[in-house]
Formats: sequence, C-alpha cells, structure tokens
Amino acid sequence: MAFKLKSSSREPMSEINVTPFVDVMLVLLIIFMVTAPLLTVGVQVDLPESSADSLPEEQEPLTLTINSKGEIFIQESKVEYDKIIAKILAVSKNRTDTRIYVRGDKTINYGRVLEIMGMLSGSGFTKVALISEPYKER
Repeated sequence: MAFKLKSSSREPMSEINVTPFVDVMLVLLIIFMVTAPLLTVGVQVDLPESSADSLPEEQEPLTLTINSKGEIFIQESKVEYDKIIAKILAVSKNRTDTRIYVRGDKTINYGRVLEIMGMLSGSGFTKVALISEPYKER
C-alpha cells in the first residue's frame, strides 16, 4: 500500500512578493516630487519682473547671483569678484558652452550686472542669460 503524502501549506514560497517594494518606491517618488522644487531655493534676491516666456531647460543651469549688497554667489557658494571666472570654469569643467543664468537683485546697479555678464562672455562663455520674475498684474 502506497501512501500519498498530502502537500502541506507550509512549503516555502518560491515567488517574490513585490507589493511592499512598490509601496516603498511610490512613497519615495512622492517625497522627491514634493521636495525637488524646494532644492532650487538659494540666495534671497528680489528679481525684476518680465513678461517674456521662460526658457526650456534640458539640464540644470549654472546660476550666478548678485544680491542687494553686491555679493556674488555661484549656485549657493559666495565667491570673490576676481575669482568668478576660475570658479565657473571649475564648476563647468572648462566647458564654455555651459548655460549660465545671472540673477541680479533689482536694487543693484545695472552696470554691475552688465560688467559681470561682459566678463563672462569675454572669457568665452556664449550662453549667458538674465533671470527675472514673471510679470504680475497689479
């Protein structure tokens, strides 16, 4: 007489349960989507307003900021006037086709902003642009 063993329900599961993995990934995705806009906050500058359309961005641009005190920042790190070009070349890995956005406070002298833009274009940077706030109707 042959005994047939009943398959028990305690056999190891051979499949991977991906539901907890998907749950964690969705939570992380939501967290990154919420915090990503907050990461672009840098030096506080009161930008002038413009009615021009915004430019499309294919990669994160290099930002040079001049605040109301005349201090110059590359991204969020303060830099001395005579070291601007060396620092930008280091950050852009000596690529002069890197897009550079200049953010100048609206209370700063316009000549100072143009002086820095001229210095950048004189050093071979061809994609230098100004950033402004979108125009708000009052």
